[in-house]
Amino acid sequence: MGRYIVRRVLIAIPTLIAISMVIFTILALAPGDPLAEFALNPAIPPEVRQQIRHNLGLDDPVPVRYAKWFTSVLHGDFGYSFTSRSPVSGLIKGRLVTTLIVIGLAYLISVLLAIPIGVISAVKQYSVFDNLATTIAFIGFSLPTFFTGLLFIILFSIELGWLPFIYSTTISTRGLAGVWVHIKQAIMPVAVLALFQTAALTRYVRASMLECIHLDYVRTARAKGLPQGTVIARHAMRNALIPVVTIIALSVPGIFTGAVVTEQIFRVPGIGSLLISSIYASDTPVVMAIAFIFAVLVVLFNLVADVVYGVLDPRIKYS
Repeated sequence: MGRYIVRRVLIAIPTLIAISMVIFTILALAPGDPLAEFALNPAIPPEVRQQIRHNLGLDDPVPVRYAKWFTSVLHGDFGYSFTSRSPVSGLIKGRLVTTLIVIGLAYLISVLLAIPIGVISAVKQYSVFDNLATTIAFIGFSLPTFFTGLLFIILFSIELGWLPFIYSTTISTRGLAGVWVHIKQAIMPVAVLALFQTAALTRYVRASMLECIHLDYVRTARAKGLPQGTVIARHAMRNALIPVVTIIALSVPGIFTGAVVTEQIFRVPGIGSLLISSIYASDTPVVMAIAFIFAVLVVLFNLVADVVYGVLDPRIKYS
């Protein structure tokens, strides 16, 4: 297992370098000028604009700019934002906590709900619970998050007035009252994301379980007189979760980038809203940093998924 992990890490290094080169080239050649605001300002003479462009390195060839960027990244420096003139790392860290609280909590809830619901639906196929869970899953998966978010705002904020529809990070209330205010403003975005992700995962878990519980080794376990719970938990579910692990592992990096649509609807100041505003402003350092960190997380959690395969299925060997 150790040799396999080392081999995968060594393969990941050139992969990430190639990904970073492609992303950097696309962003460098994309239309849009980060200094467009200066071009529209008659008070700034052309020579000053040219000097600013030179100081930012925008007049260097793309390979030279990439070499400078990659060298800085190796030292943990993603550069400075073109628009705010602040370190990119600081901008990401400032938004990361909110993203982890809202999107991370929603994803955790969806995993904790989807696995037992999917397993029970498969075991009790065509029962009232299965029909109800399947119907809700199809509805939740079919409704886009922007529609569900607007529906929640109309119902719980405008009509009932129970929950705020704008997420604020400047709440000054202290103590338990402040905690309750934070919880109230996070309920709707978390619920919107959890509903969609739970519906999607439930369908995968149910389909995978239905495929496993009718296989010969499960029938053999039942024929030996093992309890139903043991058959499901130790034999069927263990193998059924292998394809589900792939979906979960590849979805975890999405927590970092945030839910762009949901963050826009509820004005959540997370990584997703930072990415959108940076794209509009042609703020290449910020976009590049978020895209590259996302690529690193995808490669990392692919490796995590492969390692978990070996834990769930003893037949998988990496020696």
